[in-house]
Amino acid sequence: MQIFQEPSFQQWTELAQRPVIDQAPLHKTVSKILQQVKMKGDAAVKSFSKKFDGFSPRKLLVTEKEIKAAERKISVELQQAILRAHQNITKFHTQQIEVTKKIETSEGVYCWRKSVPIQRVGFYIPGGSAPLFSTVLMLGIPAQIAGCKQIVLSTPAGENGKIHPAILYAASLVGVKEIFKAGGAQAIAAMAYGTESIEKVHKIFGPGNQYVTAAKQLVQLDGMAIDMPAGPSEVCIIADDTAVPAFIAADLLAQAEHGPDSQVMLISNNMNIIELTNKEIQEQLTQLNRMSIAEKALLNSKYVFLKDVDSMVSFVNQYAPEHLIIASDEPQQFVDGIVNAGSVFIGNYTPESAGDYASGTNHTLPTNGFAKSYSGVSVDSFVKKITYQQISRNGISKLGNTIIVMAEAEGLDAHAQAVKIRLNKI
Repeated sequence: MQIFQEPSFQQWTELAQRPVIDQAPLHKTVSKILQQVKMKGDAAVKSFSKKFDGFSPRKLLVTEKEIKAAERKISVELQQAILRAHQNITKFHTQQIEVTKKIETSEGVYCWRKSVPIQRVGFYIPGGSAPLFSTVLMLGIPAQIAGCKQIVLSTPAGENGKIHPAILYAASLVGVKEIFKAGGAQAIAAMAYGTESIEKVHKIFGPGNQYVTAAKQLVQLDGMAIDMPAGPSEVCIIADDTAVPAFIAADLLAQAEHGPDSQVMLISNNMNIIELTNKEIQEQLTQLNRMSIAEKALLNSKYVFLKDVDSMVSFVNQYAPEHLIIASDEPQQFVDGIVNAGSVFIGNYTPESAGDYASGTNHTLPTNGFAKSYSGVSVDSFVKKITYQQISRNGISKLGNTIIVMAEAEGLDAHAQAVKIRLNKI
């Protein structure tokens, strides 16, 4: 990791940049996959699965027998951990249900807004070396709470044709009825356009590699709704002189092990904390199974020394991290000024890992600076808001002239006439 001491404000923009990937060849490759799936359906999905995952399923749909067998294949300890996480995530997300309120905006004029669940949603869950069964909970629980009628899940099977049993177990917990053995861009295409086996969904959720991310971006251009723009995972840590370097190093490495394109950043007003953290990283790095991945991620990562609290907060708001950890015994001095972050972890005993798994908040969050304008996944992500209004005879009598004056001023006579004809009737 590189160290930057008191960078000028002009340098902040450059420091806040994420690793850049040339999108042109990536989008060209992914576009071909999307077109093949659109034209050839299941056959294309199976062909690409063989090419990229080493396995071509005879049937894409996971059987009920496979789902039931999954519970026997994971330890009781893991089952209990998943159930505890399920409980906390459910408790937090249940509070997000919006109560419908009817408002009388003027006499006889009633308006209200109602949350209506998206009927059919699709989840993409990465498999491979890091099967993200936790993401099944993070997407499935708010979808259930929102009332989505159909939940589809697609995840790659390994070369043995098997899906990680924890993914299947978590899926059964959150009411997923349709699980398909398909990964990568071909899975996104199948959910976006539909195939013989996979019916088209109305919105796609979930993380993935650069091919999955590109596929989500491209199907969005065809009118498919997605959860949010996504990119490689990232964490930023604000640390003052009360921070614990060993904790900071562990949190930075926890994010770095996601992938070589992940980015981690430490902002501190204490050079000793930065130096001790760097030493801790070197020691802890050698203990990781995914050491080589974390090492590559650290090449994209930075230590930034800034003298005062205001500068540290301003820098973070410009960077707009997916995850922000405030490593301090007095975190409130930083918290109140934060306006751009996906999720904030407050104090020395709040690791980002807690939010990834079991504290209750959602871990599907905006990356790549999109925290300036996007929220993480919540119950709101699975509903659409429909507005309603009802006007009585008395209401249109009192409001009608206002509408007529405004419509005529815009030169829209038919709008005005739609009111006049009612007033004449009254």
